[in-house]
Amino acid sequence: MRVDDELRERKRAVEDELGRLLGRRDSPLYRAMRHATLGGGKRFRPLLLISAGTALGAGLPPLLPFAAGLELIHCYSLVHDDLPAMDDDDFRRGRPSCHKAYGEGLAILAGDALLTLAFEIMAAAPLDSPYSERRASVIEEIGRRAGGEGMIDGQALDILHTGQGMDEAELLDLVDKKTGGLIIAAVRAGALLAGASEAQLAALEEYGRNVGAAFQLRDDLQDAVPAGRQGGGPSPGPSFVFLFGEAESRIRLGQHVERAVAALDVPPLRSESLVRLAERLLGPTEE
Repeated sequence: MRVDDELRERKRAVEDELGRLLGRRDSPLYRAMRHATLGGGKRFRPLLLISAGTALGAGLPPLLPFAAGLELIHCYSLVHDDLPAMDDDDFRRGRPSCHKAYGEGLAILAGDALLTLAFEIMAAAPLDSPYSERRASVIEEIGRRAGGEGMIDGQALDILHTGQGMDEAELLDLVDKKTGGLIIAAVRAGALLAGASEAQLAALEEYGRNVGAAFQLRDDLQDAVPAGRQGGGPSPGPSFVFLFGEAESRIRLGQHVERAVAALDVPPLRSESLVRLAERLLGPTEE
């Protein structure tokens, strides 16, 4: 189908860009960075960024550095999430996690290097006008939602509440930051680069918030099945399935996907690729 072919082409462009960025050196550090980044993954967040930007008329070349940068931030977060002090996972994407393959110290540094490289390439990307004038707002958006007010704050809440109960409002706040942070950043960053209106940005934020909740619901449902988690059993952290049960969580997953698609009813946001990316959350896991 045309939309799936389009998404495959965009994913291939992201993969090529990541390979180029991480191929600049052959050192133990860069080998660990490549292990963490190039070993699979659906490139869900960069595809969201590109799809939001192209829906509003931006071309692929100015979007690509920011899509790659966002994926580097995501991969750094996975490296750190897997560490013994965090989720203590031995596997990632069917392979040993970075700290199991390269040692804990080098894995920490690889994550740090991925994060700083992300902002280097976004700041240095060659952009023509009007994209160059929008660069700072895009970097600010990504930095804020990836940092202490977004993803990292969500990770902190996750650690602090491990083994403790959470009510619905607390869990939704955690998910909105930890999982939704980079997803919302993706669609808003692509739209900002394309010169989106405030109404379009608000609609995409609502889309991203619901996609983030659906993403986490799908992960929690998979983690509730022992065979679905290579690390050995369900995550001990806060979970939709623990709070609502499996049947209710499946219902909520479908509802959030529906709300995400409905949020795109602001012209010209209802692109086939944004709809397809949301609907994919009803299927197998995306990383």
